Amino acid sequence: MVRVSAGARLHFGFGNLSLSHERLYGAIGAAIEEPRVAVRAEPADGVDCADPTARLYAERAVSLLDLPGATVSVERALPRHAGLGSGTQLALATLSAVARAHGRDPGVRDRAPALGRGGRSGVGVAAFESGGFVLDAGHPTARFTTARPADGDWTVPAVAARHEIPDHWRFLLVVPDADPGRNGDAEDASMRAVVERADPAIADRVAGVVARRLLPAVAEGAAEPFGEAVEEIGRLNGAWYADEQGGVYRPPVGELVAALAASPAVYGVGQSSWGPAVFGVTDADHADEARAAGEEALDDAGVDGEVAVVRGRNRGAVVEGGKGGKGGKGGEDREDRDGENGPT
Repeated sequence: MVRVSAGARLHFGFGNLSLSHERLYGAIGAAIEEPRVAVRAEPADGVDCADPTARLYAERAVSLLDLPGATVSVERALPRHAGLGSGTQLALATLSAVARAHGRDPGVRDRAPALGRGGRSGVGVAAFESGGFVLDAGHPTARFTTARPADGDWTVPAVAARHEIPDHWRFLLVVPDADPGRNGDAEDASMRAVVERADPAIADRVAGVVARRLLPAVAEGAAEPFGEAVEEIGRLNGAWYADEQGGVYRPPVGELVAALAASPAVYGVGQSSWGPAVFGVTDADHADEARAAGEEALDDAGVDGEVAVVRGRNRGAVVEGGKGGKGGKGGEDREDRDGENGPT
């Protein structure tokens, strides 16, 4: 029996969505300790899994690795289509658990495309591999245009920059009870529409924020300027998405962002991916104030939801049990147990 667990990821936005520039996408994000996904697997003849989504990934993993089968169970799951990377983390955790149960290297970066993951954004794959703050290199525009390649017909964007998330940083996480974010065919259609009309001048402004504000802030461990930079990147990305999601932020995220931006304990606020998850940047000294601000923001918006303050995650997925040593290209760490050092 093998158990693989991984944290969620936050998606701050893309560097470029305009076909007028050489490289498309270029995702920016960070791994967080909570919430998590955890998948167990053991060798079997055929695939047995009660979770329908994980079953599809297990069947694909068995085929890719030429294995007889596996019994797979999902112990913990991320909220689906909330902007926290649930699809990629479940796919890679399932692939890794199935591979490790048979003593095989999952090679998650190489095999993620065949699972339909790591296409536009490489943040989820990089978070699974090693955690941290990640900026990926995107794709050559001539390769990834408005038409999405078939599953497996791409490579996961390379990691252009990675930094450890400082120990004293915290992320406020507010997940309202709202409709799920765009996914599947609806997401593909929206992204095509966005890319077709994206203003290249916005990409130039994002590049300036990344180079002159975001990267220096994370390199120096400065939470406040980092938060301000990711908030600005989110607003600029929202200008690209406004026609597709009903504004710079999708409802009811705009109300939550406005309320949280007024809190001195929250240094920057944004929508993770298509939402509805909202993140805020804070630190250990202001964690309680930030959590209270999140609860008050939900009350003011008149919606229910979940609020947590979580640590950044500077390690990849954790593997327990199974055969062999450290994950290599699979990107997992081996530990005796899954440390519970998430919310604070």
